[in-house]
Amino acid sequence: MEPTVAATGLAAQSLGHLSPLGIFLQADMVVKLVLTALALASLWSWSIIFDKVIRLRSLFKQAELFEEKFWSGISLEDLFERIGARPREPMSSIFVAAMREWRRSSGKGGQPQSGAHGALIADRIDRVMKISLEREMDHLNRRMIFLASTGSVAPFIGLFGTVWGIMNTFSAIGASSDTSLGTVAPGLSEALFATALGLVAAIPAVVAYNKISSDLGRYALRLENFAGEFGAILSRQLELTKPAAE
Repeated sequence: MEPTVAATGLAAQSLGHLSPLGIFLQADMVVKLVLTALALASLWSWSIIFDKVIRLRSLFKQAELFEEKFWSGISLEDLFERIGARPREPMSSIFVAAMREWRRSSGKGGQPQSGAHGALIADRIDRVMKISLEREMDHLNRRMIFLASTGSVAPFIGLFGTVWGIMNTFSAIGASSDTSLGTVAPGLSEALFATALGLVAAIPAVVAYNKISSDLGRYALRLENFAGEFGAILSRQLELTKPAAE
């Protein structure tokens, strides 16, 4: 009976150390590296998620405010002067870029310069707005690749830690010729903990990547619609000033 009681006591003592911190401290160095990498990836993913969610929420509100000003009847020149040389959000950046090109291509009062053709001016303005839009969206899409990579790679990193932990378990069994819970629990616990941490890092990253990508797509479409409408307005202005230029 005494060996059984001793083995039970050893198993209980081993199980007492199966807290996340205890598992990490008693884990093999390779498993520790895996757990540390997964924990850091999860923390960085959450920082990206919070930053993107807050940023997009603010951008949608700012876009609504800008569109209200744009369609309020204020003149384009006055709105351009109000925004100034440093626009604070992508939609106003597209507007400022187009207005700068408009001013370069036109004289005072919106009259085309001598030798300028309305179609060429409109084409240049469209290209400027497209470049500005792509630049702004490229900035907003930064660090999204990290979420995608974490979502796809983290489970495999956790699986590597799992395999390594199981290998340590079999090694311990072979060295002690003992299959009691006290022998197998440490290796199995660190193996399963690596799997769990891999999923903890991957699942939020995948869900957030899909949601944020969808929101970025809706915002990009909103910018494209504004650029198209603004380009149409400037084209009509060019058509109205063409007779005067001729």
